Amino acid sequence: MAVKTDLFVSPDYFNIDELLTEEHLMIRDAVREYVKKEISPIIEDYAQRAEFPQQIVKQMGDLGCFGPTVPVEYGGGGLDYISYGIMMQELERGDSGVRSTASVQGSLVMFPIHAYGSEAQRNKYLPKLASGEWLGCFGLTEPDHGSNPSGMVTNIKDAGDHYILNGAKMWISNAPFAQVAVVWAKNEQDEIVGMILERGMEGFTTPITHGKWSLRASATGELVFDNVKVPKENILPNVKGLKGPLGCLTKARYGIAWGALGAAMDCYDTALRYSKERIQFDKPIGQFQLQQKKLAEMVTEITKAQLMVWRLGVLMSAGKATPQQVSMAKRNSCEIATNIARDARQMLGGMGITGEYSIMRHMMNLESVITYEGTHDIHLLITGMDVTGFNAFK
Repeated sequence: MAVKTDLFVSPDYFNIDELLTEEHLMIRDAVREYVKKEISPIIEDYAQRAEFPQQIVKQMGDLGCFGPTVPVEYGGGGLDYISYGIMMQELERGDSGVRSTASVQGSLVMFPIHAYGSEAQRNKYLPKLASGEWLGCFGLTEPDHGSNPSGMVTNIKDAGDHYILNGAKMWISNAPFAQVAVVWAKNEQDEIVGMILERGMEGFTTPITHGKWSLRASATGELVFDNVKVPKENILPNVKGLKGPLGCLTKARYGIAWGALGAAMDCYDTALRYSKERIQFDKPIGQFQLQQKKLAEMVTEITKAQLMVWRLGVLMSAGKATPQQVSMAKRNSCEIATNIARDARQMLGGMGITGEYSIMRHMMNLESVITYEGTHDIHLLITGMDVTGFNAFK
């Protein structure tokens, strides 16, 4: 049975579709159709070759997957957060790297330009990013500062009519192909500030990261700044301090909470279908108790996560969600997806490690998803601090 024809059917054990509007369902169907037609047939090949399918940038722009919550006047969709979540779920159901491309563009590049930028910056950058004409990336993580971004050493110095930027960022999705980078650095007062860089600025390079076993169809690179001249009008004027980048990460983590769930659904759906067709000891393996136990646990965890992200989407759209709630959902979805991928892989036996099925690719991708934008352990501590009032980070 070749899975080049995408037969995915979404699990909905608690009739959660009834909580969605007609518009939500139309958006989901459109993105699901796109993934089945454009992503599923090609993604194994790109992942095997560790190559980024550049054509998806324009495709996702046309589909409205970049900055769907950004107002229409800047090229966004003006949609609610459940619409955004559903898009991320469907994209990651295809591949985590595809969803990463959209997450970075919408939550980490377009969101800060819209929320923290000037009107001139919004008008210059947002429409081109929304359409997919330009690809963006987000520079926060450094070689020595991952979970502790406040320790960053990338810095800007005032040089009269411009700033001089020096430093480096690492593990940056989209970097090798991005025309625009939203970068965070410390100024001479030791305050964290954001700025917009454009490809072609002298001293700004984006070396590609090679040798990844995860997110192989996603482009990852570094951002290196060697005395880059940054015009003063490129500084984001409306935010200072760590709350700037952390505000972006809250939006991105929200998308991941839905996205990782999509990967979990795909692994479950693949294992369920396989369990009905694979015959061992004269019967389908789905008839054996241990396989049923795996499937039952998978669909239970998926259902719990569906309810969590739906409720979180309602809170986000109402402006009531806390970063801590987003943190819990991100960690939960990543954890259940990682466990489901592993169990699904076991159910497929040796076939589970081949590119004929999506599971091993999801499994490797999820090892990055559970790590980036706040590791599993850091998110546990965020929840721990929220419920106890004690800071375990210091």
